Amino acid sequence: MAGDGQVTLGDTIAKANAVKVRKIDGLGAHNAGVLAGFAGGAADGFALLERFEATLKATPTNLMKASIDLARQWRTDRALRRLEALMIVADRDVTLMLSGQGDVIEPADGICTIGSGGTAALAAARALLSRTDLISSEICKASLEIAADICIYTNHSVVLETL
Repeated sequence: MAGDGQVTLGDTIAKANAVKVRKIDGLGAHNAGVLAGFAGGAADGFALLERFEATLKATPTNLMKASIDLARQWRTDRALRRLEALMIVADRDVTLMLSGQGDVIEPADGICTIGSGGTAALAAARALLSRTDLISSEICKASLEIAADICIYTNHSVVLETL
């Protein structure tokens, strides 16, 4: 999973090296870790990451259940409903996109993107996947760099996390 570092306020770059992707460890002996990332409001994204970690600790070996629990809370809780962000979570078996409308989406090809440069990154990742022998982390980083070349709200300060 990779994320760029750009935080914008309107048409101004507020920060160029934010970390929007993190590895969640310490989930027990039967879990190799989970990756989580967000797009949207920075404070909202960090609030969601904290809430996701709490739901994941309740079911550390079941990413799908933890994701559904978070989506349910996000959709029904008054304070969470106001959060403006999207999340991607992944373990070794599944990748999911979560939204405040209660969506828990597992992409058919395992490729998932969010944020301003998401469409460009998705197109690049799918093209690279079908036309190269790059490994997934290389595809992830290259697709985000291609998006940064196209989208003015995406930059080249890439943070890449792997399991």
